[in-house]
Amino acid sequence: MPKKCSDYIQDLNDYLDGEISPELCEEIDKHVGECKNCRLMVDSMKMTVKLCREGKSEELPVQLQDKLTSLLKKRWDEKFKSSQK
Repeated sequence: MPKKCSDYIQDLNDYLDGEISPELCEEIDKHVGECKNCRLMVDSMKMTVKLCREGKSEELPVQLQDKLTSLLKKRWDEKFKSSQK
């Protein structure tokens, strides 16, 4: 029975880090080569890792930072209040 996308998901981090067996790596390579959704996921993960490794930080404009902080606080408060009931 052929494996499905969900069968590979748990191995993708190790796949990207080169920490899986050559056989599984070959299997994932083949699947990713044939599956557009998994290829997009792997490409996105690779880009995320690349961006995180570059470590570039950007300052948010004060107005956007305030808005984001306010929104996060509101969501936190809503979540905390709902868990207290």
